[in-house]
Amino acid sequence: MLLARVEGNVTSTRKHPSFQGFRMVLCQPVNSRHEAIGNGPIIALDPHGAGKHQIVILSSDGKASRQLVNDDQSPARYLVIAIQDQIHNS
Repeated sequence: MLLARVEGNVTSTRKHPSFQGFRMVLCQPVNSRHEAIGNGPIIALDPHGAGKHQIVILSSDGKASRQLVNDDQSPARYLVIAIQDQIHNS
């Protein structure tokens, strides 16, 4: 799992048929202080409707992504599995 910040929507005129009807978002991986990490943003399927600049949890489990789109041959890899509401410090 990976923490990331949604930077925007992905729009494409051509995409893999398994992505038809699914929203894709551009996500920048971040650390626990919400500072950018990694080599740059990644594209993830978003079944939850995360908004721009929201912090999300991504799964890199390609099998789960392929199950979502119902296509074992899909190139899907990243999937938004949660949107952060609040942080509770104990």
